Amino acid sequence: MSYELFIARRYLTARRKQAFISVITFISILGITIGVMALIIAIALITGFQNDVQGKILGATSHLMVSDLSEVGLRDYRALASRIAALPGVASVSPVALKLSLISGPTGNHHLQLKGMDLEEEKKSAAWLRQLESGGLPKPGTARDGILLGRDLSLAVGAGVGDAVTILTDAWRLSPNGPIPKAKSFVVTGIFATGLYEFDSSTALTSLAAAQKYFGTGDTVTYLQVMISDIFAAPAFKERLKPLLPPMTYVTTWMELNKSLFSALKLEKTIMFLTITLIVLVAALNIIATLILMVMEKTRDIGILMAMGATSRSIRRIFFLQGALIGIVGTAVGTVLGLLWCFLANAFKLIKVPVDIYQISHVPFHIKPLDLGLIVGVSLLISFLSTLFPSRRAAKTDPVVALKYE
Repeated sequence: MSYELFIARRYLTARRKQAFISVITFISILGITIGVMALIIAIALITGFQNDVQGKILGATSHLMVSDLSEVGLRDYRALASRIAALPGVASVSPVALKLSLISGPTGNHHLQLKGMDLEEEKKSAAWLRQLESGGLPKPGTARDGILLGRDLSLAVGAGVGDAVTILTDAWRLSPNGPIPKAKSFVVTGIFATGLYEFDSSTALTSLAAAQKYFGTGDTVTYLQVMISDIFAAPAFKERLKPLLPPMTYVTTWMELNKSLFSALKLEKTIMFLTITLIVLVAALNIIATLILMVMEKTRDIGILMAMGATSRSIRRIFFLQGALIGIVGTAVGTVLGLLWCFLANAFKLIKVPVDIYQISHVPFHIKPLDLGLIVGVSLLISFLSTLFPSRRAAKTDPVVALKYE
């Protein structure tokens, strides 16, 4: 251990008559600790919320959606799906027939999106279809077409597995009393839960053939649902798809569909980081005040050290190490407490939130290694920079003046 570090450590543990310096040192360490802890918790909260919502959105919707500009739908969708599936990086391509509808159940009515899909193919990439809350997938060849309801939708209309529900669409049919909405009875074969409230409360699934027959759209689909291995490569993959698409066809990525949500989360994360960093800056002012008071208190000691041969560089290093120790201890303790809080909050689900507003039942905390490194780095950088002025002032002490009246 160098003598500069030894002296810096001794100065931080002041004697009884210098207890005021020790109190200020403790306050400086506490300020850094609180700032780092608050930063870790805040960034972990935003990151956890973003990752959770993103995972649920991508688990229930497509990474890319190939649609037709007209209201007719995609006609030759099988050949197009084959061309897209042949591209490297594609996990699956599923045709979807979609129509806004109204469902009538035993205890109520509710609006919904009725989606016709190849459910057997879809469940290969959708864990929530492989693990239904109850029941099973609709089976072909039954007397009445089957349907899957989202958990919250089933509660809203009071329908469980085995119950019959009626779906009404905006397609009209003529009757002796005039045009009336087209209605069809389905039997509920299963209940699913993706964890995304908006999806679970307004979506019902049936087979693609049953949906096409009910909608009266013939052999067309509303869009192709494309799942890729790298979700963040969706914009680049969109450009690769364009040469394969026929006229009047366009592609939408999951980022574009949820642009406002993720832009807001990203902005909130940045603002929160900058705002809470001010706590660390305030703590850095305490470090400056502590070191300046220490320089004034130790003027005689500085003079003695310089008279014994210590260089200005050594004096500057002593006070730099003193401030650095405050920053390192405060950052280390704040990091441990912040990570401990995140672990406990996740383990015991400490913070509950309304699921119908936030899409999740509790606040998840997740800190990325890069974010953690940035927080620790910024905290240490601010701590080190705060030592520059006091340490330079100490190094300029004139030993003759410091020892003049000794």
